[in-house]
Amino acid sequence: MQDNATEVTAAGIARLAGVGRAAVSNWRRRHADFPRPVGGTETSPSFALAEVESWLRKQGKLAEVPLRERVWQQLSGHPEGPVTALTHAGCLLLLIHDRPTVWLEVSAGSDERLSEMLPGALREVFTPRFGPEAATSAPSAVSAPSAVKTPNAVNAADAVNAADVVNPAPPASAVHTASAVNTHPAVHLPTVPELLPSAPLLRGVAELAAELGARQTFEFLLGRHLDANPRQYTLTPADLAALMADLAGPARTVLDPACGTGALLRAAAGRPDQELYAQDSAPELAALTTLRLALQTWSTVRGAVGDSLRADAHPRLRADAVLCHPPFNERNWGHDELAYDPRWEYGFPARTESELAWVQHALARLKDGGAGVLLMPPAAASRRSGRRIRADLLRRGALRAVIALPLGAAPPYNIPLHLWVLRRPEKAPAQPEVLLVDVGRFAGEGRDGPDWRAVREAVLDAWQAFGRPGRFAERPGLARALPVIELLDDDVDLAPARHLPPPTAADGAEQLTAVREHLGETLRLTADLTPPRADAAHPARWPLTTIGELARGGALMLRTGGNGGHARVPVLTDNDVLFGADPSGTLPESEEEAVLTEPGDVVVPVLGGGSMARVIDAATGGAALGRNLVLLRPDPAALDPWFLAGFLRGTANNRQASSYASTATRLDVRRLQLPRLPLDEQRRYGERFRALDEFERALRHAGRLGEQLVRGMYDGLTDGTVAPD
Repeated sequence: MQDNATEVTAAGIARLAGVGRAAVSNWRRRHADFPRPVGGTETSPSFALAEVESWLRKQGKLAEVPLRERVWQQLSGHPEGPVTALTHAGCLLLLIHDRPTVWLEVSAGSDERLSEMLPGALREVFTPRFGPEAATSAPSAVSAPSAVKTPNAVNAADAVNAADVVNPAPPASAVHTASAVNTHPAVHLPTVPELLPSAPLLRGVAELAAELGARQTFEFLLGRHLDANPRQYTLTPADLAALMADLAGPARTVLDPACGTGALLRAAAGRPDQELYAQDSAPELAALTTLRLALQTWSTVRGAVGDSLRADAHPRLRADAVLCHPPFNERNWGHDELAYDPRWEYGFPARTESELAWVQHALARLKDGGAGVLLMPPAAASRRSGRRIRADLLRRGALRAVIALPLGAAPPYNIPLHLWVLRRPEKAPAQPEVLLVDVGRFAGEGRDGPDWRAVREAVLDAWQAFGRPGRFAERPGLARALPVIELLDDDVDLAPARHLPPPTAADGAEQLTAVREHLGETLRLTADLTPPRADAAHPARWPLTTIGELARGGALMLRTGGNGGHARVPVLTDNDVLFGADPSGTLPESEEEAVLTEPGDVVVPVLGGGSMARVIDAATGGAALGRNLVLLRPDPAALDPWFLAGFLRGTANNRQASSYASTATRLDVRRLQLPRLPLDEQRRYGERFRALDEFERALRHAGRLGEQLVRGMYDGLTDGTVAPD
């Protein structure tokens, strides 16, 4: 059943028809019967999905709207917004997941009947899965949580939302006075008036669930929503979430007080008798994460809305584990109103130390001996304003390990973040030690991120060895167990790199030997790839054509990059092209479709005055085209890509096609010239150009290895790990 109120943007129409955004603009100009806008803005109009679908079929441009796309367009165009639609869809999918036969009965008949019967059916699912508080209708706006939503509070930090295990109630003085016991559950029973506009969408969602499964359907719709709004959410990578869950160990009750989209709790879930506790200050995130966890696990899920520092929804919880990716650098975390809060057992955090407030909140929600793992900014380990709290955490044995992660482990990707491993002390240790680990050496190159397998093995191996009786065997350059007394100076600086011994002389020498051998192999390869002697020849007098003429004749397609898009894919930048690097950039979110590269494309930078063109290979294919780049996609029956790229790099060719301003040189790619040659002759030139490209890449690699060897020798000689003779 089609919802006539559902609207779709031009980008959505392009996805429906499998064309680019420009094609939709052409249809609007050329066809007088194209549907008129029904909403949106002048620059980004929206159209009725039913009218668009009908027009596309009439024009023969669409045989049938794919079910996934139709459901997504209904959801994104819902009159109450996509979050409300996604929440209603999640409620329905949970019903289908837990009680599929009930849905068959509810869905029979009209939309009005469905809306009237669905709340009662959902109540039977909500009570056992979320608790009795969730099986009531949502409160009015007046009674909504009073917590102030700060910019960082909408943090989709995929942290593990741990357990609210209620041990015998603590004394009244131990309960945060600003808290209520889960008075604001994340998911509420939708009412009949709320569900009626969603009825057509829900039928489509149920149809999609029959094809994909209830869990997969919700993941697909939630993933599309996250992709469409990347700036609103900070996602914790799955590999990092798994590592944090492993460090915490098996747990029956798990809490995540800043749950975001729930990655940490999903990583910790694995037992049917678990209780997962989640809280987030953003109501939409709390609701979606609670539904996501209920669909992904059979655990009891207790989700709540509210700022955990100001309005703790689980004040009596004593969990086995707490996993958290808190908001960083938050000044408005409640410093003024929480001065006498009983959670500050280790000291009152300064206004600039919000992360230490989250650390103490996590410890307050753990049972004795319970484990907590928090993702932290590196500054939290060394800022002077937090040194007294860090000192007390160390003295009392609450901080067990600080682990420095590689660059690119989690957003913000340009900072090497830390993991803090906590343990609520049952008694003060006689001679406390703290484990310091630095796995920064496992940072990856380009778009691949860290070597997570190596990171995981190194971290867990050190952590498990640290927990065994006996003295921890020091691992130079990687891990060290340090007596707390050695850290209790004026700074209490816990940055692992400051305290780890350098790699042993043997290790340093072995690494340098390996680099030297690799450099020798590369230099031998470079010698083999050195072009043969250049024989003199008479200047050729070829008939010439231009890129513009070839594009008009259909021999190649020309596209310009940098328009943004929704897809989360690596972006090829002009610097990547110039230096032969992997895609490393980003594009802004927009309604435009990103230009994706394919193997055999030729990419040309248009700024800087350099002569450069790069043929896209299988490893780079699929990356989005960045700013200041032009993509040429040759017809293989007419043009050889290596022939094309080679002639575009000619210095004289670039000079005649460039315009020169006072501050920059810009290349007009359409004016670049190419000789008219038969395809066989093009391939002869193409093979020579390909060989030159291999030689150029070998030279670059040799240069990088040479720099690494020189830097390593200087470091080894100056720190004493390499002998001078």
